[in-house]
Amino acid sequence: NLKKGKTLSEEKNSEVGGYHAKIALSLLVLVYIFNFIDRQILSILAEDIKADLGISNSDIGFLFGTAFGVFYSVVGIPMGKLADSWNRKNLISIGLAFWSLMTFLSGTAKSFLSLSIYRFGVGIGESSASPSAYSLLSDYFSPRVRATVLSIYSSGLYIGAGIGLFLGGAILDTWNSAYPDYTQAPFGLKGWQAAFMGVGLPGILLSIITFFFIKEPVRGLSEGIVTEPSKEPFKDTFKEFIGLTPISLLSEKESLKSIGINALIALVIFSLCFALYNLTGDFLQWTAWGIGTYLVSTWIQSLSKRDIVAFTLMFKSKAAIYSFIAFPCIPFVGYAYSAFTPSFYINNHGMSALEIGTLIGLITAIGSFIGVIGGGYFGDMLRDKYVGGRLYVIFTGGVLITLVGCFGMIYSESKNISLIFNFIYHVGSSVYVGCAATTVTNLVLPRMRAMAGAFFILTLSMIGLALGPYTLGRISDAFESQGYAAGDAMQTSMALILIILIIPSIALFLAAKNLKKDEESVTERARALGEVI
Repeated sequence: NLKKGKTLSEEKNSEVGGYHAKIALSLLVLVYIFNFIDRQILSILAEDIKADLGISNSDIGFLFGTAFGVFYSVVGIPMGKLADSWNRKNLISIGLAFWSLMTFLSGTAKSFLSLSIYRFGVGIGESSASPSAYSLLSDYFSPRVRATVLSIYSSGLYIGAGIGLFLGGAILDTWNSAYPDYTQAPFGLKGWQAAFMGVGLPGILLSIITFFFIKEPVRGLSEGIVTEPSKEPFKDTFKEFIGLTPISLLSEKESLKSIGINALIALVIFSLCFALYNLTGDFLQWTAWGIGTYLVSTWIQSLSKRDIVAFTLMFKSKAAIYSFIAFPCIPFVGYAYSAFTPSFYINNHGMSALEIGTLIGLITAIGSFIGVIGGGYFGDMLRDKYVGGRLYVIFTGGVLITLVGCFGMIYSESKNISLIFNFIYHVGSSVYVGCAATTVTNLVLPRMRAMAGAFFILTLSMIGLALGPYTLGRISDAFESQGYAAGDAMQTSMALILIILIIPSIALFLAAKNLKKDEESVTERARALGEVI
């Protein structure tokens, strides 16, 4: 992969942080913006979709979270493996084109089921982006600025969320005003359908640009660790897909024991999901989440046999385990609030979709941009003084500032004061992103960064995205069934889910306690298991 006549050292000096690195970072921010435009737009369209398709708040939570998040999570694991062994910019470009097409097709949906299927497709496509981007940017930039760089990349998340709210609200209100009788509209489209189509098409154009303008760096470039490219990347990825199923356990010496353990895992997950189905009546939610959880559990089990080094670094590190517990609890709140903030302001403050899209979109973009960039900057700065500095920054923003912002937002009687607290909430809740991703990638070797990044994103998705919006929607539905007004039900539900922030309050400090030892021993532990470095 090196340019002709150049050593790795010469290539590193010319490329790390250089022109191609900056081009890649700029385009990847744009990709992530489109990622979250397509993901977030559903929330501003929720009230119209509910009325048109006759669905509930928990159904919206399913569409926003579980339908997207389970496929995003599960497919993200083999996509992470493909990113670790194939051309990452190609994978990003293909994924972007696919999820943009699925967003466009969401505008053709005529039922809850068809919209769910297209959301599955969006999740599959988007699963290719961040693992590839984390790996690519980690090669292009020095470890000393990695949290800042990944925070800049991650700012696309919040800019995209803000733009998605604005575009969705603008297209929805404009279309509905122009065509109050949708049968007179072009192709008989309703406002929410036109909005999906309007944001889906531009992503396909961007995929062409990324394909031609992002340059694939040498893997391991920034740290000078030579990583030989895989000779059979698609075969390796197929093995990772198989690793999600019990088939992967049949070739082991102790296959009978492994299958027995796997069956026990399946029984526990089935029993839990069946109980939750009986409690809630939401078949699709718990079927999708149960299947996803089982496949992830099977993958972890098979990884311990297929790649003992990756398994050990990811799942036998106390710092990594506590991090995987802590990190998803913050977006559990964030995704839940993202899904229902428009509904909250419509029902509690009488705001229109366009007004919400403009104000909340702007607050989301600016507040979260400040939070994610500031989190990365202060995380890198504190890291120079304290090993756990990045984790302390996550606690300050993701827990303390988030709590202040959320309570102020939902209980302020004045709309303007509520919006100020909404801004504070977005600053705090976005601080964790770059610091968390950097913590995870620093605990593994370069050849497995994308896979570790994929698992990190999986935890955010399977816990934060798949459960946060659904849980908030379900609690709100329960309060409404008891006679609460829609606004009061949403307000109380948004307060109750903040209880989950107790978990990262404890787990982050346990992770920080073990971080120094686990980071410093990565290479040593890998060599002890036979890794050639």
